[in-house]
Amino acid sequence: MGKTRHGARGFTLVEVLVALLIMALMAMMSWRGLDAIIRTRDISQAHLERTMRLQTVMAQWEQDLLAVQDGGTVPALHFDGASLQLTRLRAEGMQVVVWSRMGNAWTRWESPITTRADELQESYLRSLQLQANAPGMVRALEGVSGWQLYFYRGNSWSNALSSSGASTTAPPPPSVGASGPPPGNVPTSALPAAVKMALQFDEASGWSGTLNRAVALGPQP
Repeated sequence: MGKTRHGARGFTLVEVLVALLIMALMAMMSWRGLDAIIRTRDISQAHLERTMRLQTVMAQWEQDLLAVQDGGTVPALHFDGASLQLTRLRAEGMQVVVWSRMGNAWTRWESPITTRADELQESYLRSLQLQANAPGMVRALEGVSGWQLYFYRGNSWSNALSSSGASTTAPPPPSVGASGPPPGNVPTSALPAAVKMALQFDEASGWSGTLNRAVALGPQP
C-alpha cells in the first residue's frame, strides 16, 4: 500500500489574532519610543535656539558698552530704572542706543549715525520718549521680568540709580511742535569704569533665576 500524503497545516484564527495583537503591541511601543525621541529632539533644539539667541544678544550688549563714547553733548550713560540710554561711537560717527524692558521683553533701539552734535542731541531727546512700536525697535529677548544696573566707581559697585557721581536726572523732552534752534548741551557726568547687569527671567521664558553680566568700559580719549 502507498503512504498517505497529508496537506500542509494552516494557522488557526486564534493564532492569527494572537500574532496581530503582538504586532500591534510592538508597533505601539515603537511609536512611543519614536515619539519620545522626537520630543527630546524638539526640546533640545528649542533650548539650543534660546541659548544661541541669548549669546547673540549678550554679545550685542557688550559691544554697545565697549563702544560707549562721551561726546560732551549728551549723557554717555543714563539709566532711569527701565531704560538705558548710551551714546556709541561708530566708524561713521556717533549714535544713541537704548536698551529697555517693555512688558515681558528686553528691547533694543538705535538712532541713525550722525557726525553733528545737534542731531545727536535730537536723537537722545527722542530716545527718552520711545514706545514699543517705535520704528527700529527690536524685541531682543522675551520672558524678561526685570533688570537692574550697577556702576563701578570708587573701587565699589553701586546701584546705577543712586551711584555717586552719576547723573540721575534726564533732560526734559522737547515740546511737541517746538521750533527754533536745537537745545543746548545736555549735562553729562563721568563714566563709570564698568557696568554690571542683573537680568531676571520669568518661568515662561525657559530660563530660571538671574543672569549677571559685567562689562568694563573701553578707554576714553
